[in-house]
Amino acid sequence: MSESDQILPDDHALMRRIRGDDEHAFRHLVERHQRPLLNFFARMGVRNHGEDLAQKTFLRLWNYRVKYKPSAKFTTFLYTLARHVWIDHVRQEGRFQLFTERYQQEIPNQTDGGIRRLRARLDVQEALAKLTPKLREALVLMVYQGFTYAEAAEILRIPEGTVKSRVFNALATLKGLYDKPAP
Repeated sequence: MSESDQILPDDHALMRRIRGDDEHAFRHLVERHQRPLLNFFARMGVRNHGEDLAQKTFLRLWNYRVKYKPSAKFTTFLYTLARHVWIDHVRQEGRFQLFTERYQQEIPNQTDGGIRRLRARLDVQEALAKLTPKLREALVLMVYQGFTYAEAAEILRIPEGTVKSRVFNALATLKGLYDKPAP
């Protein structure tokens, strides 16, 4: 915990001040949660737009400031907003991917500039990208963001048992990827 976190009020108190349009309190809340949000988006497979998505999440937080009710942990609310921003991004990327595929069909002789070789390297991010979005989001919330099963279930709006099942299946899938013999 940094020195400024010890001096500043907790997240719920900051949100009460933000409800009254206190931009100073909002800035402190952003500074406190920006890095973990960037990490969340990176683990969810966002390569180049993490800062944009974090900014959109904080913009949604600002817009919801009057409706916010501290009935759960603040981070549960924040990551629910972040998840919705991520889902919107995935939908938009899917539309862009469809456009790109159609474009490449029209121009099949274009080179990818070595991007395929670069992406072929197996790393954690690449392995996470091979998971289905449902498995990936459960694993990222639990392992990388440190939420409990109950908190992840609330964020994902699914039963706690389903979160456990998805985390188990995600880990089994990743193990299968790493246990494959090299070609």
